[in-house]
Amino acid sequence: MSRRFPFFRIDPLTRKKLQRFRSIRRGYFSFLILGIAIILSLAAELLVNGRALVVRYEGRWYFPTYGRIHTGKEFGWDYAYEVNYRDLRSRFASAPASGNWVLLPPVPYNPLENCYSGETFRPRPPDWRTKHYLGTDQINRDILSRLAYGFRNALIFAAAFIVLTYAVGITLGCLMGYFGGWFDLLVQRLIEIWSNIPFLFVVIIIASIVPAGIGMNLGVLLFIVVLFSWTGMTYYMRSATYREKTRDYVHAAQVLGASTPRIIFRHILPNVLSTLVTFIPFTIASSISALTALDFLGFGLPPPTPSWGELLRQGTSNLQAPWIVASAFSALVLVLVLVTFIGEAIREAFDPKKFTTYQ
Repeated sequence: MSRRFPFFRIDPLTRKKLQRFRSIRRGYFSFLILGIAIILSLAAELLVNGRALVVRYEGRWYFPTYGRIHTGKEFGWDYAYEVNYRDLRSRFASAPASGNWVLLPPVPYNPLENCYSGETFRPRPPDWRTKHYLGTDQINRDILSRLAYGFRNALIFAAAFIVLTYAVGITLGCLMGYFGGWFDLLVQRLIEIWSNIPFLFVVIIIASIVPAGIGMNLGVLLFIVVLFSWTGMTYYMRSATYREKTRDYVHAAQVLGASTPRIIFRHILPNVLSTLVTFIPFTIASSISALTALDFLGFGLPPPTPSWGELLRQGTSNLQAPWIVASAFSALVLVLVLVTFIGEAIREAFDPKKFTTYQ
């Protein structure tokens, strides 16, 4: 494989680091569990969804999950809005001789729908007969469904947060460390000023300014959080670049006439990336915690967007329904513990001191 595809070739040192990571069972199994959860969340519509996976009706096949909206008229009812597939399955089950059938996901509820339309809003406890495995919230929405899609929203937020934060922090930090002098001093003073701006106050001000119809969507919230989160990575990259630029390979590249961007991004940056990997799990944990905290305070994603912070806020307001806060809190703690175990294992596997002992 490595001979035919040199791009996938892993150098012996990196291979030994990965072997050490696999030997740390707690972190490795946490990585596998979290990886499976991420894959399942990306295909959440196939597992948790109010739409059917497959419908067989009068000899025709329908695949509503990723297809168009099918109205009740298409299945013999007199309304023109989207059909309720749970009712459709009950109707088909009452007449099995017709050959019509519906295949629903394991959790047949949409995270935004009122599962008990026309009834009083109230939390309902877990009930395996109705497939509300974690119960419903205070406005009759399925909790497991909102947890699943809230987890995917948190992952999207964390992934975008890492890309943007690292892009700004790495670029600016490398420039500060490489050029030094007045440029380094000027940017450091600007960062110190920027770091003293209170983050939460900015969020509150922007949330009050944004029109109610638009709301604090994921893009706006991500922009605000990234705006106040890139400074830590900048300081680390500044120190690492300042140390690496004194190496012989940098001097050799300068003598050969390599441009500044090439020296920074093709020579210096690859030599510090292995250490940057150790920060990624902890960055993921901090971004998920930040999103959950903002949602809990009411300054995060707009309702009815599924989010763990919103479920925690509901749970603390409805302590007579402990399944709400217990579900959200358990999910949050589980994910953060898995990410922490992964981060500790990566840090130990890539630690030069321990790696020398391991060799």
